[in-house]
Amino acid sequence: MHARYTWRTLTREVTLILVALVFLVPLVGLLNVSLKPQSSQTSALAFEFPPTLDNYVQAWNQASLGAALANSFAITALSVILIVACSAPAAYPLARVTRGWSRYTFYFLIGGLLVPGQLALLPLYATMRDAGLLGSLWSVVLINVGQQMPFSVFLYTMFLRELPPDYEEAALLDGCGPTRSFLTVVFPLLRPVTGTVVILNAVGIWNEFFTPLLYLGGSDNTTAPVAIYGFVSQYVSQWPLIFAGLVISVIPILVVYFALQKHIIKGFAGGLKG
Repeated sequence: MHARYTWRTLTREVTLILVALVFLVPLVGLLNVSLKPQSSQTSALAFEFPPTLDNYVQAWNQASLGAALANSFAITALSVILIVACSAPAAYPLARVTRGWSRYTFYFLIGGLLVPGQLALLPLYATMRDAGLLGSLWSVVLINVGQQMPFSVFLYTMFLRELPPDYEEAALLDGCGPTRSFLTVVFPLLRPVTGTVVILNAVGIWNEFFTPLLYLGGSDNTTAPVAIYGFVSQYVSQWPLIFAGLVISVIPILVVYFALQKHIIKGFAGGLKG
């Protein structure tokens, strides 16, 4: 029996379409401006023909986007790998051990979500300076790992609490130690939440502006957002080049997002359910 199509259904669909259009307008403006000549004075939503790709060529060459994208990719990949490698093993005992210290340790880690990043800005900068890491990609990687660990541990812990321990108990009975049991049995079962951790952290780290600007400033290393910011000056902002650079920089992370999107809601919902 088919559900009746009521006015409420129609209202809901029209509302969703209108909301989608609201979110679509800025994207249309972004693409439209990136395809306009730099001398254009028309509105961002006014189309001009023929469109030009000169802005993409100039943005790529003038901002050295090739090297900047390579740095962004290296920082994002290393950060995400270390976040997963540290968060998953850290969450495992927090989810499986029922003693008081486990609960308090979990609350202590989650407390990191409440601490503003600006609070540790000067100490972290001084630490990176004393360690000789200013201007190095590793300074940004280490900062990213520290900042994203609490939320990643939270997701892994809550997902693990919903995961039955039957498989790992069977592995322990077969002679597997805790470490081997985690690596060979538990971790493969964490693929949904791992996909969520990967994409959420990758998007945030890829688009991060302030951290690379602070720790890589004055060096030859730069990331895509910082390189694109070079088109902004006090008196003149080259918007066609800025928007063309934004389009170029967003393509890699969109590819990763669409490749892992089926894991995002599943893993995130599992964490919230716990």
